[in-house]
Amino acid sequence: MKRHFRELSIFAALGALLLALAIAAPGFYQLQPIISLLTREAPSLVVALGVAFIIISRQIDISVGSQFAICSVCAGILATKQWPIALIIPASVLSGALLGSINGLLIAGLKLPSIVVTLATMVTWREGLRWQREGQFVNLPDSFQWFGLSQSAGQLTIMISAFALFLLTALASKRLAAARYVYAVGSNSEAARLAGIRPGIITFLAFVFTGALCGLSAILNIVQSPQVDPKSGTGLELKAIAAVVVGGIAISGGRGNLWGMFAGLLLLACISPALVHLHIEPYWERAIQGAIILVAVMADGFHTRKARD
Repeated sequence: MKRHFRELSIFAALGALLLALAIAAPGFYQLQPIISLLTREAPSLVVALGVAFIIISRQIDISVGSQFAICSVCAGILATKQWPIALIIPASVLSGALLGSINGLLIAGLKLPSIVVTLATMVTWREGLRWQREGQFVNLPDSFQWFGLSQSAGQLTIMISAFALFLLTALASKRLAAARYVYAVGSNSEAARLAGIRPGIITFLAFVFTGALCGLSAILNIVQSPQVDPKSGTGLELKAIAAVVVGGIAISGGRGNLWGMFAGLLLLACISPALVHLHIEPYWERAIQGAIILVAVMADGFHTRKARD
């Protein structure tokens, strides 16, 4: 129980919020708005999975929003060229993996700070996309929207796909040796090296994995709209990092649980519609999210200091 206190506390906070809404704003629990909320958040969940492993490995990636935008536009262009969606999905995943590999090579290969590298690639890719598209949207064919299914079936497909990927990744993080190596590298890279693990390879693969997830999340996002906005993904990196940190994954690396990240994302996602139903000014959303993140970071710092003592 003590080991999973952070994760349980996030689920408790989420439960308290949902209970308060059930009492003060029962209109929040209409089926279609909830389905729409979960569908909108599914791409963020996929990206947050990758960001979680990056942070566990004691790195950071603030370029995921730009990777997401590039993959979205590339997938949209392929759709306009009448590519079948069965080919567009792997093409988007591969393009994301390629972008992630660039980050990984610079960070793991050249030993550059991840915050500097991903800040540079975030700006470079975002501005390069803005220059190439000049703000022009990509108009998608009707057959591409909702995977060619009805809206309700498409929403169900998106939610199931994202949650199934989350479950598989959560299981892998506990049972797959490669995933456990990420924890080992984040906890103590030198000790991991002495144990036969190659920290550079693990770090590189973490960034490639995150890029691939950005490509997949781009598909889950663009099928929800008839157009692709080249500015899509703006702020996604902050949202993903916030969910990870709030969910109890240590910003110092080597520790954390994906279930806590899942609860953290849902908690942050529920704030905006909760404010609407409670008739509270929407500008409080950022302030509340900031306060939650600050409390999470303080709790992590307290835990780290206590462990050292």
